[in-house]
Amino acid sequence: MHLSGDQIILWQYGWLKLNVTIVDTWLLMALLTLGAHLATRGLTDPDRPVRWQHWRSLLEWLMVLIHDQLREAGLRQPDRYFTFIATLFLFIASANLVSVIPGFEPPTGSLSTTAALALCVFVAVPLYGIRSVGLKHYLRDYLDPTPIMLPFNVISELTRTLALAMRLFGNMMGDGMIIAILLVVTPFLFPVVMKLLGLLTGMVQAYIFTILATVYIAAATGANNPDVNNLNGTNEDS
Repeated sequence: MHLSGDQIILWQYGWLKLNVTIVDTWLLMALLTLGAHLATRGLTDPDRPVRWQHWRSLLEWLMVLIHDQLREAGLRQPDRYFTFIATLFLFIASANLVSVIPGFEPPTGSLSTTAALALCVFVAVPLYGIRSVGLKHYLRDYLDPTPIMLPFNVISELTRTLALAMRLFGNMMGDGMIIAILLVVTPFLFPVVMKLLGLLTGMVQAYIFTILATVYIAAATGANNPDVNNLNGTNEDS
């Protein structure tokens, strides 16, 4: 029994490898791109009859929900971060949902994929923070409440990124292993129920991952700091 799609090598030339995780990730991205094209086609012409209207309505509802979550997390200008956060959620949720397709290995069950997603958050947090409060103010936060805390604050940045990757990977890999074991030792019906529960768990994990990313960005941009909010307001007025 393999732990993830990384262990299934489809093609190899020297050190260059093509595994199932890479193939399934690109297939998922293609499906998401096609779905986005179909859902947004004809938006500029309100009189044009729209196919897939029910899917478009569902997608619109989901985007509004994510936008509201960003505002509730304390981000004063959610539109700045909406594209990044919504992309994270859609990719993770879709990767977990399509795991019901036979033969499809969810990319989120691979540590390389979850590490890459966590790395995106790790890079985005300081970029958004510097853009919002400036480089000097952002770096000064590492010295709060005293310069002695500098190494601890840096370690905190690194460990929370590692925690993001390991949390998502552990939950998705563990779910797949439990279902695989139950398929061997139990009748058919029980693993089906567990698979449905696994889908629910996958959606929860997508929500948790994106909410944590949102909280990290909110902290970096000083969304809950009155002094920083006043600074942002001054920058917007100017």
